[in-house]
Amino acid sequence: MPTELTVMSFNIHHGEGTDDVLSLSRIAEVIKIADVIGLQEVDRHYGERSDNADQAAELAALLGYHVVFGANIDDDPPADGEPRMQYGTAILSRHPILSWSNDRLTGSAEDEPRGLLRATIDVDGTEFGFANVHLAVESDAARRAQAEQIIGLIDHDRPSVLVGDFNAEPDAPELTSLIAALSDTWSGDGDPSTYPSDQPMERIDLILSTPAVRTVAARIVDSDPTASDHRPVLARIIIG
Repeated sequence: MPTELTVMSFNIHHGEGTDDVLSLSRIAEVIKIADVIGLQEVDRHYGERSDNADQAAELAALLGYHVVFGANIDDDPPADGEPRMQYGTAILSRHPILSWSNDRLTGSAEDEPRGLLRATIDVDGTEFGFANVHLAVESDAARRAQAEQIIGLIDHDRPSVLVGDFNAEPDAPELTSLIAALSDTWSGDGDPSTYPSDQPMERIDLILSTPAVRTVAARIVDSDPTASDHRPVLARIIIG
């Protein structure tokens, strides 16, 4: 039976807003409208800038959601017995997460490590694939290589969604093959720009899908533009 759900992508800037306030409760208020969310720039015991919090776990607890976290930076703890310092992406889901993985992506020497966080989610008996990525900042060539790698990792034969901060607009040459392989959920209505949040001019936060997903509507969420330096993008989709 077809099932409708809402999916979101949001770069949360480790919970620090444009007003320099660190607030996970504010992030939770923004994302609670979605059933499945891909978050980028998430800290896990990553030091004073985020109060050493396990941000993915705390957000999941605030919302009562299932959660998985992909550590793309994984540093030794500052002292013996303390948790590792990690930074990466997270997936939060109202529905149960059946399995997950975090695949290391090809990078460049000048950029931080990148990964594709993938989860299989049980949505009322239908298995739904959800993937989350934060592509390289410094190198067009690295983004192109990462996009090619992602095409091979996505399950194109079932309902699947890829969300993320792509650090490039959808018409960028390095994203050509990825945009051709997946469908853009944006319908063309309204301004799709997400960055910077105070005056969005760039569309770098995207939601893409396989043919087994039907998009009902998509929009930029502007409920609290101070929550991060990006604005979230939200899509209402039908699977099954």
